[in-house]
This record gives sequence, C-alpha cells and structure tokens, in this order.
Amino acid sequence: MARDSSARLLLAIETSCDETAVAVLRGEELLASEVASQIALHAEYGGVVPEVASRNHLRMLQPAIEGALAKARISLDAVEAFAATCGPGLATSLMIGTSAAKALAIGFRRPYLAINHIEGHLLSPFFGTAQGIRPAIGLVVSGGHTLLVEIERFGRYHLFGQTQDDAAGEAFDKVGKLLGLPYPGGPNVDRLAREGDAARYDFPRSMLDSDDFHFSFSGLKTSVRYLLPKLETVSLPDVCASFQEAVVDVLVAKTLRAAKAKGCRVIALSGGVSCNSRLREKMRVACDAKGLELLIASPAWCTDNAAMIGYVAAQKLAHGESSLLTSDIDPNLRLVA
Repeated sequence: MARDSSARLLLAIETSCDETAVAVLRGEELLASEVASQIALHAEYGGVVPEVASRNHLRMLQPAIEGALAKARISLDAVEAFAATCGPGLATSLMIGTSAAKALAIGFRRPYLAINHIEGHLLSPFFGTAQGIRPAIGLVVSGGHTLLVEIERFGRYHLFGQTQDDAAGEAFDKVGKLLGLPYPGGPNVDRLAREGDAARYDFPRSMLDSDDFHFSFSGLKTSVRYLLPKLETVSLPDVCASFQEAVVDVLVAKTLRAAKAKGCRVIALSGGVSCNSRLREKMRVACDAKGLELLIASPAWCTDNAAMIGYVAAQKLAHGESSLLTSDIDPNLRLVA
C-alpha cells in the first residue's frame, strides 16, 4: 500500500476480553501490532476469568504500547489520535484500555476515538485491500458473536441475523470442554476434526431451513452431550468432525442465502471462528460455485487484535469523527441499534 503523507498517525488499544493488544497505524497503513495473549493464564480455569484478565491488562498494557511504538519507530508525542475498544466485552477489561487511551488523549491534547469491537471484526477482511470497504454480506463468527450483517458502506450496516443462544465459537469451546480437550476448545476441535469422519454422527443443523437468517447452536451442543454416554468407545476425531460439519453447514448456507436475498456479490468472513479450516474451505467452495467473491480476514486479524480497531479508527478520522472523553464503555454494545 502506498504511503499517504497526509494520513494521521494513530495508536489503538484493544482490551475487550483477554488479549492485551496495541497497534500503530498511519492512516490505513499498519506500522506495528502487538498482541499479548492470556490463554495460558486462563487455561486452568477452562475459560476467561474477568478479574484475572483485567489484572493482567494492567500489567501488560504499558509494555505493549512501548513495544508497538518501538516497532513503528515513532515516539508517543508523534501520535495524532488515540483509539480504544469501548464495547462489547468484559467491563473491567474494557475500562483498562479506554482509560489508557483517554489519558493519553488528554495528556497530548489529541482526539480520542471509541471503537465498537464488532465493527472491528466486521471490517477486518477489507484491511489492506486495494478497493477498501465496499458493499458485502459480513459474517462475524466468534466466541461471543454470530452475526450476519449487510455492509452498505462504512458506518452503515443492517443486521440480518444473529444467534438466538450460544455463539458458534462458544459452542466449539463448550464441546471441546465436554470432550476433555485443552482450553480453548475451538482450535483443538478443528485440529482433531481433520482426522475424523464428518458423516459418522448425524448432528442437527438447527434453524437451517428457517425462514429467517438467525442461528442456534445450543441444541447442537446438547446433542453432543447426550451422545457421549451412549458410545462404548468415543472417537474424538469423528465426534469433532461431525459436530464441526453441522456448525459449518449452517453458517455457509445462511450466509449464501443472505447474499442471494440482497443480490450481493461479496462475502466478508471474520471473527475468531473464521480461522477454522473447514469453515474457510467450505465457504470458499460455496462462493466459487455461486461466482461470489470471498474476503477472509488474515488469521492475524481474526482473533482479538488492535490493528482492526485502528483500521476502524482510521476510517472515523478520515470522516472527521471523534469521540467525547466523557463517553463510557458499554459491555453490551451493539453494532446496529
């Protein structure tokens, strides 16, 4: 990407859950990205513990900022705007990042931008593309969210459908826990599924044929729970492959159905679950068959990161937008009101 000398330097912070992330961008050009994971800290609990997460954000944020600035080869006083995730997420985690960004904005008399975490995921497939943000059907699929969104342009989105219970990533992690797999379960289910028979067990495709674009994965998780005691021997690869196929079938079918309903030729896939190898493969095959263009966020931008937050902040700056320093976090923030 050619460097735009008029683009503004910004520093973005992401602390919505258990990743402490900082990125430095010049406009849409990424200069540095730091992500400090807390997976090992939460593994013994089998899930994220809010108090542990916030405590470690406090410990890791300053080194992450210093590391990002060093990689970008700029000083803190050269930054022209500060951004942070304001929601959705864990309240105590969000407070760490937003408080730091606001303090820096006040100290250096720079603009502050409060960024929606879901919008960061939604737009991440466009990050670094020559054409930038354009009309598309976006599937955001992660541990906390499963959303189908029509992207009209930057800042204008229409919610098509969402999960009615568990998010897809949540279902992956819960099934992984049922199977005794290490935390987080999702990547381990994907790994084992590559060796399994996806047709071995006939798990339900909940809401696959409903007349809407919503999702439901809690019943699928329950089906796995009820199946396990009935098996004399459990083939983990087969269970993982069969479960995964059920999730992927619904995600792919409903996304393509939404694209057809809106006459949209572009699919944008993002969120942590978009790292899943079977979802990527099956979505690509389905899009190729229908002549649709598929944009998938780079694996580095699928899980929580500050680069995607900075990308949204850069769009806001380019549109002359900023946020009030009195703006608050919102753990339940929605993409579309």
